[in-house]
Amino acid sequence: MQIAVTTPTGNVGRHVVATLVRAGVRPRVLLREPDRLAPDVQDEVDAVPVDQYDADAVVAATDDVDALFWVDPTTGSEDPLADYARATSSVVRAVTDNRIGRVVFQSSIGAEKRHGAGEIDGLAHTETALDATGVDVTHLRCGYFFTNLELQRDALRAGTLQVILPLDQPMAWVAPRDIAEVAATRLLSPTWSGRCVQAVHGPTDLTWRQVAEILTAATGRQISVERITDNAMRTQLHQAGMRDGLVEAVLGMSTGLRENFVPEQRRTVQTTTPTTLAAWAYDHLRHQIVDAS
Repeated sequence: MQIAVTTPTGNVGRHVVATLVRAGVRPRVLLREPDRLAPDVQDEVDAVPVDQYDADAVVAATDDVDALFWVDPTTGSEDPLADYARATSSVVRAVTDNRIGRVVFQSSIGAEKRHGAGEIDGLAHTETALDATGVDVTHLRCGYFFTNLELQRDALRAGTLQVILPLDQPMAWVAPRDIAEVAATRLLSPTWSGRCVQAVHGPTDLTWRQVAEILTAATGRQISVERITDNAMRTQLHQAGMRDGLVEAVLGMSTGLRENFVPEQRRTVQTTTPTTLAAWAYDHLRHQIVDAS
């Protein structure tokens, strides 16, 4: 079986590739710069240079593929939803032209809303477009990535995280490696068909207050969290260089899930994954915060 993997150097994709290799599969990996692959991985995969926004290139790169792990590439433009639409056109063309049998799509909690969740709306569009092709597809509705905390290293070193969600509102937090294990299992399993939704909720829902306590214990550095206004966060994002369209898309991922949102799939044995935030923070975040100080 020929399996193709997009974003193979990303937080999830690199673990998908490693899991497939351990399973005896030689995946085809699609990325702009094959040299970015880890040296020990390069001999275990077939790397194809491709821009996921280039539909013709994606179609050519996925010829003879049986199963595809698709991640909409990260966007940083003024109009991120337009970029998601371009990426969606690429995967739809590839699935249709190459008759790809099954797709595992990395989506997000909140995509079930379809509208009103900022950048997540782009993932919702990809979901509905893949559904319309009739392909066997699993949408992975993932929780908040632990690795998002790495984007706030400066704030963590200063000891204060600022958020716009209520500090006692619980939400799903998940390790990207656990998402990858679910994705690889789905790619390799012959037991499912049709349209499936698979939530990936991590081990437990956490509030931001609990997150601060966990990070304090894991890093040995006192970390607090405070809620700021939407406008204050908007100002921070503008100061970081984001333009208006991207700022609103980023804010919408929080504001759109802030009021009366309940994920389509509840927490069950199937949607719960094992890696805790405490273990991940100790292994991956502690040295970035303490050693760099």
